[in-house]
Amino acid sequence: MNDITAMQDQLTEQWHREALEIWHPPADAWASLVSRQHLANFELWHTEDEARTPGATDEELARMKRRIDATNQRRNDLAEQVDLFLIDALASHGLPNAEAALNSESPGLIIDRLSILALKIFHTREEMERPAAPAGHAERNGERLKILLSQRNDLAACLSALWAETRAGTRRFKLYRQLKMYNDPALNPAVYRSLTAQE
Repeated sequence: MNDITAMQDQLTEQWHREALEIWHPPADAWASLVSRQHLANFELWHTEDEARTPGATDEELARMKRRIDATNQRRNDLAEQVDLFLIDALASHGLPNAEAALNSESPGLIIDRLSILALKIFHTREEMERPAAPAGHAERNGERLKILLSQRNDLAACLSALWAETRAGTRRFKLYRQLKMYNDPALNPAVYRSLTAQE
């Protein structure tokens, strides 16, 4: 668990330097899950930035919205897969302890939040170094960076504590399904009404 933030930082820097097409997930199953979940957040971040471009056409915005929805679905699916991986690993040790106190957030959801913080930290550092930025821009972002780093340290410590306590049998977590509705044609009224009208 302690290597997750370092992996997310390293991948964030690498993906900003190199074309995503040449990157391949690690062979290790755990590292592959965490890195692919982070990649979904990376792609989501940059697609959402692109969608906010002044002057983007309606056609471009519609295409980006569909890409955002698909990527967000993948992001959430991978967070669930992270939890399933950990639950399977714990099961061979008779864990999690069903009698232990329940944590309100699962490791997969915490790792997702750490992923977003890694992206915020990278882009805040980038803004600190932006040439020709307005006066005070670097200082403002320096303050933001301190807050982001503190928040990430706290969250990473919470993840480590949750994992240690779960392994000790004093705390447990559950898989919380996201059950997204917007991508399911059978659950999104705007989709199924449109399909019915076409029949």
